[in-house]
Amino acid sequence: MNNLRIICLATSVALASCNVGPNFKLPEVLMPSHWKNGGRSSTADIPVPGEWWKLFGSSELDRLVAKALDGNQELRSALARVETARALVGVQQADWFPQLTMKDAMQYERLSNTSFGANLPAGVALPKTQRRRFQNLIELGWEFDLWGRVRRGVEASKASQFAALETLSAQRLTVAAEVARLYFLTHSLDRQMEVVRGTQTWRDEALKLQESRFKGGLANEMDVARARTELELAHNDLAALERQRGNAENALAVICGEIPSMFHIAKSSSQPSPPKVPGGLPSNLLQRRPDIRAAEQKMREANAKVGVSKADFFPAFSIVGSGGLESIGAAHFYDSRSRVLTIGPSMTLPMFQGGRLRANYKASKAAYEETLANYRQSILVALQEVEDSMLDARAYAKQASALNAAIEAAKETQRLAELRYQKGLASYFEVVDANRTVLNTQLLAAQVEGQRLFASVAMLKALGGGWK
Repeated sequence: MNNLRIICLATSVALASCNVGPNFKLPEVLMPSHWKNGGRSSTADIPVPGEWWKLFGSSELDRLVAKALDGNQELRSALARVETARALVGVQQADWFPQLTMKDAMQYERLSNTSFGANLPAGVALPKTQRRRFQNLIELGWEFDLWGRVRRGVEASKASQFAALETLSAQRLTVAAEVARLYFLTHSLDRQMEVVRGTQTWRDEALKLQESRFKGGLANEMDVARARTELELAHNDLAALERQRGNAENALAVICGEIPSMFHIAKSSSQPSPPKVPGGLPSNLLQRRPDIRAAEQKMREANAKVGVSKADFFPAFSIVGSGGLESIGAAHFYDSRSRVLTIGPSMTLPMFQGGRLRANYKASKAAYEETLANYRQSILVALQEVEDSMLDARAYAKQASALNAAIEAAKETQRLAELRYQKGLASYFEVVDANRTVLNTQLLAAQVEGQRLFASVAMLKALGGGWK
């Protein structure tokens, strides 16, 4: 009955316990009211679909992203980390419950003849110093969480689990964005190769024309050599672009979790138009960006660990006990006389730890300050990425418009140079130079076309992908 009263008293005290350590509070962060490069017109929070890559209207891109999200090995590794964190929550929660263990042992003992029974009165026979001890016990241990050490530990482990989930979401967003970038890069290189092949055809015909004119005495050897040089340079440009495309295709294969030698993307020079992406309010990045949410959860975890380290300064109260059978020798092991029982409260109070507890507390507070700085840094980086992507999108749109006009002007310049050369008013060098300008301008336009798509992907990624 007395033991029962002790248990009830300890339980009531535990229910009235408190949590030591600071309660988590999200720090204040100064956020802009609008985007510098998006203007105030971008503040409308228009929803973007969760599968944001479908905004580009490419079924092949949709297929590749789905393949990557399913087969990417880094994502599988991140998913395993989520499962690990989820299991560790259960490990922490187990401290809330009584811990029961069974001890079943048989031991051979030999006691010292010179120490055991040394104080026995004269004439009293010395007990056996060689014996076998048999035990079959259930041991109990139950710590009352008076100061919230266990609760803070569970809080920290749950925050770690949520951080792992948000990190997984961030990696999924990164993988999808990288698939889209490499996909558009591959077809941008296809477009550039198409331009070079067109130039290659023109230069091959130009070489044949110069060779024919040379045979007829209408051109000199320098014009023939220059025409052959320009053709070989076109061959070099094409080989470089084919190498770059192969590298991009191999990188795309690895992201999709496939063997590069067995992975192929059909060649296509057509590209979709960049979709219009709403910027939304800068303050909404705190909810949209999974990396910011992960940084917040890591901060919660560190804050809870401060409470765990502070609780270590206080006494620990628990109920401990054991009960079962114990005897010397096996003859009477199962008799009622072999029953044993011990149970009662226990208190452990740290007296001197050499400064370990205080140092651990300081370390936990410093770890929290580190996560706080990382949280604020992640917000700054997110704001920069959005501003950069908005600036890129606007700049590339202006470049595309200027390059389209430049291509028309370069083609006209080439036409006039050819006409002047045919009439003997200009050298062949002017024709070659005009053709180089057309090629370089068309290549630059194809590159900018791809860069516009890259900027759209970067903006969607910077804004956190799809959201509701």
